[in-house]
Amino acid sequence: MAAPVGDMFSLCVDPSKVTSSVEVRFIDNLKGKGLFAKRSIKKGETIFIERPLVSAQFLWNSLYKYKACEYCLRALETAEENARRLSSNPALSLPHPELCRVRPELHQACPQCQVMYCSSECRQAAADQYHRVLCMGPSEEDPDHPINKLKDAWRSVHYPPETSSIMLMAKMVAVVKQAKDKAHWQNLFSHFCSRTANEEEEIAHKLLGEKFRGQLGLLHSLFKAALYDDHLSRWFVLEGFRSLFALVGTNGQGIGTSSLSQWVHACDALELPDQQREQLDSFIDQLYKDIDKETGEFLNCEGSGLYLLQSSCNHSCIPNAEASFPDNNFLLHLNALSDISPGQEICISYLDFCQRDRSRHSRHKILRENYLFVCSCSKCMSQMDEPDITSEEEEGEAEGETEGDEMEDEMTDV
Repeated sequence: MAAPVGDMFSLCVDPSKVTSSVEVRFIDNLKGKGLFAKRSIKKGETIFIERPLVSAQFLWNSLYKYKACEYCLRALETAEENARRLSSNPALSLPHPELCRVRPELHQACPQCQVMYCSSECRQAAADQYHRVLCMGPSEEDPDHPINKLKDAWRSVHYPPETSSIMLMAKMVAVVKQAKDKAHWQNLFSHFCSRTANEEEEIAHKLLGEKFRGQLGLLHSLFKAALYDDHLSRWFVLEGFRSLFALVGTNGQGIGTSSLSQWVHACDALELPDQQREQLDSFIDQLYKDIDKETGEFLNCEGSGLYLLQSSCNHSCIPNAEASFPDNNFLLHLNALSDISPGQEICISYLDFCQRDRSRHSRHKILRENYLFVCSCSKCMSQMDEPDITSEEEEGEAEGETEGDEMEDEMTDV
């Protein structure tokens, strides 16, 4: 059930093998599987690096001109181009431009549809894996193309901030359709949890409730029209489509890339005289203030991916590991946040930093709706006596939901 990623890298994963650092074990029927350390792991250590089976940029993110490689999600803008767009300052010049690692001279477009890749290797990998099925050729901008209709419908029911993409499901289909060994890929995807509900806890995924039935029906119809394949007929019946929704909703790992962020980290590592360091830090601080004023929090090229090994990590509100993307592409680095002993479970947090600071009741509400379980980590167990009342922030959300019920229901989160 784990993966042959060697010590540090995975191209794709084979659930019959393990790494030298970790192994996947079945825990119980409620929690399913988990990831466990096979040796001592030190705080700050990279536990493994993994490549996703499939990944996709968020559709709104792409529409807002965040340029990313269609295959690996590497940011395609130079740091200076990125900073100019985000700050709305076309005359902006960055110091130390040589620290930017983006190489526009290597970028290549699909000769048929013109979608962009960061390299010839990524263009070829996409073509070999899935792009021949999804390539729209000269119809890339045609709103009546079945794939564009599907994308437009997704954007109309899932407004930013996005947490998943219908294109993950489309790429899953395309990978199987192009594969010589279709059963192999179907088996890989079957290792992801795809429950639409948790019967033991009487929880249903919030995207699959009654109030979204009409929208799911529309997406299902468009998905089938764009991508139907006899080998995957079970994915195209409504219940199979619902399972795919649950799969990407509960397993999709967010991916963020940024050439500007990489440039800032490179600047931080420079050894400079005190005065130059102060000037550079002041420039960067002001740049982020300008960007915040113009763009807000949406700084990165963003998408999501399905990582077979990482998806085995269970949640904890006090995680001992976290995922990051320091290579400015889809390669996931799982890093230890604390020392981990042999045999200890490796847990990540499915919540962001702000969500983890909220009350036990608030955390449970998010986890129930999005991941279909009730957390029983040590932090949650220590807070069992807290009253089950919503925070002021949640009360505000509830009021907004009540008002929204008077209008057409919209899916805004996964």
